[in-house]
Amino acid sequence: MSSIGGGMSRLADAAERFLADAGFDRAPWLAVVFAGGIITWFALPHPWQWLAAMAGGAGAALAAQALWPRGSAADETRAHLRMAVVVCALVFAIGIATIWARSAIVGAEPIARPAVVLIEGRVLGREDQPAEERLRLTLAMRDAEAGVARKVRVNVPLAALDEAGPPAGLAEGAVVRLRARLMPPASPMLPGSYDFARAAWFQGLAATGTMVGRLTLVTPAPEGEGLARWQRALSAHVRAAVPGSPGAIAAAFASGDRGGIAEADEVAMRDSGLTHLLSISGLHVSAVIAAAYFAVLRLLALWPALALRVRLPIVAAAAGALVGIAYTLLTGAEVPTVRSCVAALLVLGALVLGREALSLRMVAVAAGFVLLLWPESAIGPSFQMSFAAVLAIIALSNSAPVKAFLAHREEPWWQRLGRRTVLLFATGVVIELALMPIVLFHFHRAGMYGALANVVAIPLVTFVAMPLIALALIADLAGLGWPLWWLVEQALALLLGIAHLTAAQAGAVRLMPQISGFAVALFASGGLWLALWHGRARLAGGLPVAAASVMVALTPVPDILVTGDGQQVGITMRLPNDTLRLVSLRDSRSEYTRDNLMELAGVGAEPVPIAHWPGARCSSAFCTLTIARGGRDWVLLLGRNRTQVGERALAAACAEADIVVAERFLPRSCRPRWLKADRRFLERSGGIAIDLAAERITTVAAGQGEHGWWREPEPRPPRPAAPATATFQ
Repeated sequence: MSSIGGGMSRLADAAERFLADAGFDRAPWLAVVFAGGIITWFALPHPWQWLAAMAGGAGAALAAQALWPRGSAADETRAHLRMAVVVCALVFAIGIATIWARSAIVGAEPIARPAVVLIEGRVLGREDQPAEERLRLTLAMRDAEAGVARKVRVNVPLAALDEAGPPAGLAEGAVVRLRARLMPPASPMLPGSYDFARAAWFQGLAATGTMVGRLTLVTPAPEGEGLARWQRALSAHVRAAVPGSPGAIAAAFASGDRGGIAEADEVAMRDSGLTHLLSISGLHVSAVIAAAYFAVLRLLALWPALALRVRLPIVAAAAGALVGIAYTLLTGAEVPTVRSCVAALLVLGALVLGREALSLRMVAVAAGFVLLLWPESAIGPSFQMSFAAVLAIIALSNSAPVKAFLAHREEPWWQRLGRRTVLLFATGVVIELALMPIVLFHFHRAGMYGALANVVAIPLVTFVAMPLIALALIADLAGLGWPLWWLVEQALALLLGIAHLTAAQAGAVRLMPQISGFAVALFASGGLWLALWHGRARLAGGLPVAAASVMVALTPVPDILVTGDGQQVGITMRLPNDTLRLVSLRDSRSEYTRDNLMELAGVGAEPVPIAHWPGARCSSAFCTLTIARGGRDWVLLLGRNRTQVGERALAAACAEADIVVAERFLPRSCRPRWLKADRRFLERSGGIAIDLAAERITTVAAGQGEHGWWREPEPRPPRPAAPATATFQ
């Protein structure tokens, strides 16, 4: 026991020395611990576990105070360690409490089942999506059946409106009447798919749907120029000045409206690693604030009497702050935009006070601000990618090798430019490496040539396209903006050309099946350790990053994917040339379903319908296929529709199969050798992914727990069997 106690004492001594030497590097970890508490709430499934985690944090703080009380001899040797344990434990518990309270306050109970309803509601938000040929209205309505107020989102096809387009009074505050088919917000289609139900819960949405019939404007929106109207008017003005996709991208830069970007162009931007340019974030906000700052500073410097009496940097910083806040509000005040605006305001404050402008403490303050207002953003790709990119930039720029590389020296201008270009490329590579695990975890695909494309695209957007858009809008006040808009069109056409050229290259896109949460946690912990500490101690972060890289490389490809409704099944097949193909039960018309199956299987080629796959046998009701996995053959019996089959024939077929999948209820007499995934099973489990070699089934339900957005359906009796209408072949 004495040896164990001595070992613990030496470990505490080492931790105390490390924390004492770290100084201000310790502060940013508070934001990390707060985010860790939020993520823990999402990861733990049950309320008693949330309470236990909070109690554990409080207990750790009390234990540290008891072990090393103030004023004791231990206080002199464990002061930094005690403070770290107490503060981090309490911040962790506060993180859990914050997201739990946020969920309880804003969470909206979803509707029980799909329904076609007549809605008379007030418009809370309108989003124009011309690329999808629709409007998207967010409505406040009263559910007559349940007697409660609900917030719903309804897609309104443009074809259902008059030829003149949306009514003039259709804006925030208007009252409309329409009939819509509403659905509860959809849970993930497959394990690892996008969880819209969770996102809708924190947005307060109880249902989403599509209008059927006509829209009636009961009460027009009140007169006045709201911010949303300004945003739509600005977007329409820009799209009218610049045609096609360049105009849609220009509108996104000016107003944050991405609804006009064609799907093919958005896919090309995503696969080339340039999609971050379409989301108003740090690059755009920083460019706007910097332009305002330097413009005001230079203009006021032309007035000598003012320059001698007023500190111009303070006035310029105030002007930049006002412009940044206005731009943030005008573009929708999304989480990345707010985060960027807060960070930029902190940079302006540091410049005014003569402090270091770019620091990790600044990033931590911005992160804490966002997490306090929107704690659910901690698990979203937007928050994670934004802060990962900023951390990578600051950590790289503050590293000793980069400072030595950029140190001032006597050299020709072209060498200085070349040095800056090399650093820009290196920064792009570091950012891509930092973002790769996040992108693969959330989207299962990543552009591999993003660093190269960004070397040209970022300067093109920052120093050419955005300034031209601003100048064109100013020139339009005098009706002289058309030459500038032509230049904007050419610049953004070049941007799209770069995106399409990059995305078309071989190996431009890397697909990845669902990465484990543990691997991502290792990536995050290692990356944060590398970014937030200084000196040789930071190199220890490379160990978890290396371990996570190995885990990702060994991520198994699921053998079978089954959607939650049982209508789609994807089977991965390895060809003789060691490439993967996906065999699908149906030739789905839904691109969303097809993309989910392909991405989660890590397969880039279009799926092959099972009826066309060699070795498959299909009747009008079922298909059978035998695949070899894990040293044995697995017989699959897959239902193609809800056609009823004679119970005896079905029971005999089930007995010969290892796995049966069907979108309808199957009788108890259907007893396959390993798994029966019928409607009864899938309603409880959600979508599933099957690893046959390990005989492991991963379900959507396993990752949901008792959070409010997941509701396990109530048991219901199976339907009575109908007369036989199909036979097996």
